[in-house]
Amino acid sequence: MKSKSNTKPLNQYAQWKYWLLICTLIILFMSALPSWYGEDPAVQLAVKPTQSLTVEQIYHVLQQAGINSKRIEQQQDNLLVVLDDPDMQTQAKKTLAQQFEHQAQVTLALAPAAPDWLLNLGVKPIKLGLDLRGGVQFLLDVDLDLVFQNQAVLVSDAVKQFAREQHISGAMVRFGTGAELTVNSASDDARGQIRQFIGQQYPQWQVTGHQQTLSINLSQSEQLKLTNLTVQQNLQIMRSRIEELGITEALVQRQGENRIRIELPGVQDPGTAKNVIGATASLAFYPVVQADSLYAVVMNDEQNKPVYVSKKPVLGGDHIIDARATTGDFGMAKVNISLDAAGGKLMSDFSRDNIGKPMATAYSEYSRDQQGKAKQTTKIISVATIQSQLGNRFEITGAGSHQEAQQLALLLRAGSMTAPVTIVEERTIGPSLGAENIVNGFAALALGLSATLLFMACWYRRLGWVANVALIANLVMLFGLLALIPGAVLTLPGIAGLVLTVGMAVDTNVLIFERIKEKLAEGRSFASAIDVGFDSAFSTIFDANFTTMITAVVLFSIGNGPIQGFALTLGLGLLTSMFTGIFASRALINLVYGRDTRRAIKV
Repeated sequence: MKSKSNTKPLNQYAQWKYWLLICTLIILFMSALPSWYGEDPAVQLAVKPTQSLTVEQIYHVLQQAGINSKRIEQQQDNLLVVLDDPDMQTQAKKTLAQQFEHQAQVTLALAPAAPDWLLNLGVKPIKLGLDLRGGVQFLLDVDLDLVFQNQAVLVSDAVKQFAREQHISGAMVRFGTGAELTVNSASDDARGQIRQFIGQQYPQWQVTGHQQTLSINLSQSEQLKLTNLTVQQNLQIMRSRIEELGITEALVQRQGENRIRIELPGVQDPGTAKNVIGATASLAFYPVVQADSLYAVVMNDEQNKPVYVSKKPVLGGDHIIDARATTGDFGMAKVNISLDAAGGKLMSDFSRDNIGKPMATAYSEYSRDQQGKAKQTTKIISVATIQSQLGNRFEITGAGSHQEAQQLALLLRAGSMTAPVTIVEERTIGPSLGAENIVNGFAALALGLSATLLFMACWYRRLGWVANVALIANLVMLFGLLALIPGAVLTLPGIAGLVLTVGMAVDTNVLIFERIKEKLAEGRSFASAIDVGFDSAFSTIFDANFTTMITAVVLFSIGNGPIQGFALTLGLGLLTSMFTGIFASRALINLVYGRDTRRAIKV
C-alpha cells in the first residue's frame, strides 16, 4: 500500500491569493489614476437659501466678460465653473461676485481634470497640502483671560447675592488677575460663612485666607479643563465657519495650549475667509429694566443712547442653530433666528411671563487694544416689545444693511465664539511656488526611484526585475491609498516620506534576496532557496517595519501639519512595501522561478 505524501508543494500560491493581488492592484491603480491628470482652476458659487441660479445665467455672464469656461457643473446647492486658463480664475471670481453678490457666495476652487468616466467611479485626486497647492495659513490666538474673568464674575455675583440674603455687611468683593477674587471682611463669622458657601456651591474654586482677606482662585485642574473645552469649542466653530464659506479640504488644528492653525489650500484670495474666521460676533437677548434697578447695566444703542438691561441675558448665541437674512417690511433687512430645544424653552418661558415688556438684542464683538489685550464691544441693535409668547423661531431687525445682515447670519449660523480669537500670523503661498515644490519634490522622487531601479537590475539581475516591478506597484498602491483615505493630504514633507519609502520598500527585497543567496551557497536548489529565503527573512522584515511603524504613529499623534504629512506617507509606505515586497514579489517569483531545481545558479 502506498502512503500519501504530506509534503507541501514548494512555491505555490492558492488561486484566490493571485486574484486578491490582482484586484487590490486594479482598485488602487484606479484610485491613483485621477491624480495623474491634475486639477483645473475653478470658481465655486454657493447659492444662498431662497435664491436660485442656473448654468445658463453663469455662462452668459462669463461670455460677456470674455472668459471661457471648460464646463459648468451643478452640485446640489453649489455651482462649479471650471476654467481653461488659470490666469482667468481671479477675474472670473470678481466678475461672478459682482453679478451675483446677493445670490451666492463666490470662492476660488480647484476641480479634478480627470475624464468624467473616471470621476463617475467615485475616485478623486490626491488632496494636496498648502505647500504644494498654494493657499493661505492663519495662526489664531484664543484669549482665555476673558473666559476666566467671566467665571470670576459669576462667582462674584453669587457671593454678593449670598451676602445680601444672609445680611452680611461690609463684605467687599474685588477682582484680581484672571480667575482670582478677593473678599475683604472684618468679621471672622462672615468670612467663615462665605468660605462655607464657596466650598458647597463652587468646589472647583479654592479658598485661602489670611487676616481679614479671603483669596478665591480657580483650581489648576479646572483651568486646564476650561482651556481644553474652550479651544475645542472654538475649533468646532472654525470648522463650521469654513464650511459655510464653501472652502473644502481645509485643515483646522490645535497648536500648543491656546492657538489654532488653519490651512486653506487653493485659496488665493484670503480676504473673505479672514473676515469670517477672525470675527467673534455674537448675539444675546436681555430684559430691559429700570435705570434704578439693582441688576441694571448700561449698553448703548446704535445712536449712542443708553439702554438699561439686566446683567443676566435671557439666552446667548450658543443656543442659535440657524440664522437667515431676509427682507422685511419696507425693504428693511432682518435676520430670522432658530433656536435649539433648550434655547426655545428659555425664550418661550421668558416671553410668556413678559408680554408687553421690552426685550433688547445685543450685538457683541471682540477686538484688541494697542497693548494687545482683548476687549469686548457690545451695542444694542434693537429693542422690541414682546407682543406674544415666542418659540424657537423669531426674527430680529436693526442688523444694518442687507450685506451686514447676511454677514451676521453667517456668523450666527456657524457659531458664536466661546472666547475671542485674534489672527497673529498670516502666510500666503502662491500657486506658482506650490507648483515649483511639486516639480522639485517629484524630481527628487524620480531620481531616487531611477537610481534604485538601476541598482537592483544590475546587482540582482534575474531577481532584480521582480524587485523593480514590486517597487513600482508599491508606489502605485501608495498613491492609491493617499487618494482613497478620507482626510489624507500630500505635503512636501510627505513627498520626502515617499522618497524614503522607496528605499525601505527595496530593502525588503534586499533582505529576501540575500537570504536566497545564502541558501544557494549552502547547496540548495533555486526553488528550495526561494522557499526558505522568504520564510527566514519574514521575521526580520516584520520586526524592522513594526518598529518603524511605531515611530510613524508617534509622529502622527503628537505632530502637526508637515510632520503629520511625513508620518502618514511613511506609515502607509510601510504597509504597501510589506505587501508588495513579500506578497507580490513572492507571487511573481513563484510563477517564474518557483519550479527551478537548478543548484549552480547565480542571483
